[in-house]
Amino acid sequence: MSVTRPYYRTCRQFSDGSYSEGGRWRYIVHPKYAKSPQHYVRAFLLIQKDVQALFDYVEPADANLKCFSFRIQELLFRACVEVEANLRAIILENGYEKKNKKGHDLNLNIKDDYVKLENTHRLSSYKAKVPLWHGSKSIRIPFENWGPEHPSPAWYRAYNKSKHDRYNEFEGATFEQMIDAVCGLFVVLSSQFHTQDFAPGASHLVTEDQVGDGMENGIGDYFRVYFPDDWPADDRYEFDWETIKNDQNPFRTIDYTPSK
Repeated sequence: MSVTRPYYRTCRQFSDGSYSEGGRWRYIVHPKYAKSPQHYVRAFLLIQKDVQALFDYVEPADANLKCFSFRIQELLFRACVEVEANLRAIILENGYEKKNKKGHDLNLNIKDDYVKLENTHRLSSYKAKVPLWHGSKSIRIPFENWGPEHPSPAWYRAYNKSKHDRYNEFEGATFEQMIDAVCGLFVVLSSQFHTQDFAPGASHLVTEDQVGDGMENGIGDYFRVYFPDDWPADDRYEFDWETIKNDQNPFRTIDYTPSK
């Protein structure tokens, strides 16, 4: 049976396979859907702007994937911090709690907590495309194989290693890891807000290499995104937003809390 009300901060495929046709995306801009979505999107747009500035000096290309620098490491750090902030917002706004025996809140982490979002947001099925890339590796799958067996993507491990031991792990904070971290942030935002950036703006022209690639311009109108088409039938949305939008609360929470 399909899901008859949207979950907080959760963008999903509808039962007929679409995401936004016929204005179905409008639940995303409802004020109760997410707390201050602009706050999270603006942080990404600043990172995207700085990545584009870096491209003036380091060409987006297969040949440069192993490059490293302080600027690249900085962007890796910023992207990962924003990934954590978004994953935390999703899980907490859906009512998740993690407490010790005394009832005190415990810190959330990617291994035990955030990895639960794979089942509810299908992050491993998202693809991001870096435009104007030289080579064959423009399409990135930042959460590929993500799950309980592989809870920490390579770019997130590079972030943690270089954060705790910058001198010895500096060379591991590569251009490739940074690009995947930024694409990871882009994917996490897309899984919440589809292509909505909550600000007016014009779409950039579609270039020749984008025609027929099965993707669409995403948040920030630079990276392209492939939305998962493999949602199980029982997990897909099936509701008429116009019918439920004026309810006191048209949304529902995801039960992430482990069974006791």
